[in-house]
Amino acid sequence: MTTALITGATAGIGAAFARRLAADGHDLVLVARDTDRLAQAAATLEREHGVAVQVLAADLATEAGIEAVERRLADGERPVGILVNNAGFGNPGGYLEVPMAQELTMLKVHVEAVLRLTSAALPGMRERGFGGVVNVASVAAFVPRGTYGATKAWVVNFTQGAARDLAGSGVRLLALCPGFTRTEFHQRAGMGTGNIPGWAWLSAERVVDEALRDLARGRTLSVPSKRYKLAVTVARLLPAGTLGRTSAKAGRKY
Repeated sequence: MTTALITGATAGIGAAFARRLAADGHDLVLVARDTDRLAQAAATLEREHGVAVQVLAADLATEAGIEAVERRLADGERPVGILVNNAGFGNPGGYLEVPMAQELTMLKVHVEAVLRLTSAALPGMRERGFGGVVNVASVAAFVPRGTYGATKAWVVNFTQGAARDLAGSGVRLLALCPGFTRTEFHQRAGMGTGNIPGWAWLSAERVVDEALRDLARGRTLSVPSKRYKLAVTVARLLPAGTLGRTSAKAGRKY
């Protein structure tokens, strides 16, 4: 089995990827900021699944953090066969309500880190003739509202473009676009979720299962659940102005 490196690996979708990939027999490199949670996650995964787990404490909002993960991905003696770029966060408030420093940090984590880590992993994967990269985006990528959606739209377009460029190399790239998922995401961002209906929620485990299934099938876009597939289809068909007004109304409601 290959080694999988996961960013944002101690909670939510990242932790679900770690559990699933460990259960499948993959050794892991877990990347996150919280050293205590990293150590706890590593011990649990090693005990329950018998795999080797390395921890790498890194803040992808910093140059030093990105460089540390780049070095690990480029280490040819300890090759990484699966990369999951999952680290990310949300900001409460609309455009011009969020401080510029927070907007720039979001670009650093959602765009620059994804670009650089993907670029660090791919040469070795291409040389070996196999590998997979999952870049976690969001259904927000298809809704023109705020910096968060814009960064996720970049992730989708970058991932699908890179997949076309690497076609035939044995390396697969997937943009994962979940809808509302039961994680710590909204709580950490200070966003209320009381108005979100129960039917809208997905489990992190379901998101991961569908993502890995789509990666194995060679798809470049994964939108878990039929309800969100339909939402994305509608979003792509609606005129941009209509979609913008609809998303603004939904944003105020939810």
